[in-house]
Amino acid sequence: MSDNQGLSEAERAAVRERAAELKTEARRGRGSGKAAAGERAVLAKIADMAPPDREIAERVHAVVTSAAPELAPKLWYGQPAYAKAGKVVCFFRSGQADKERYSTFGFSTEANLDDADGIWPTSFALTELTEAGEAAIRELVRKAVS
Repeated sequence: MSDNQGLSEAERAAVRERAAELKTEARRGRGSGKAAAGERAVLAKIADMAPPDREIAERVHAVVTSAAPELAPKLWYGQPAYAKAGKVVCFFRSGQADKERYSTFGFSTEANLDDADGIWPTSFALTELTEAGEAAIRELVRKAVS
């Protein structure tokens, strides 16, 4: 956001996307149809991403859905996210869509990652996703939903 100028055009577009998502969710109601629609929307969003974000997002999606099948894919501010009981636990942000040099995998305040030391991760920069990175995401997602 620019100093004293309000939201940028990209931020306004994200807010408009989120408002449209909320309207769509309200129309769909609850149930398995909503879950299937959320999955389709996330997969379509990932398919629209340019490489290398698409490849990273595909792998993140596979890791999250296998590590925590109870999380429901959905769009959140126009990007892939994974929710439990309707509340987003973790998300992927395309660096290219955000005009940043890296993509981000992050957690919301709904994630059960709190540490007794008072410090814990909330987001990670992704420029590629190695097997070690996948393993780290898998463990964090499992902990987040525990």
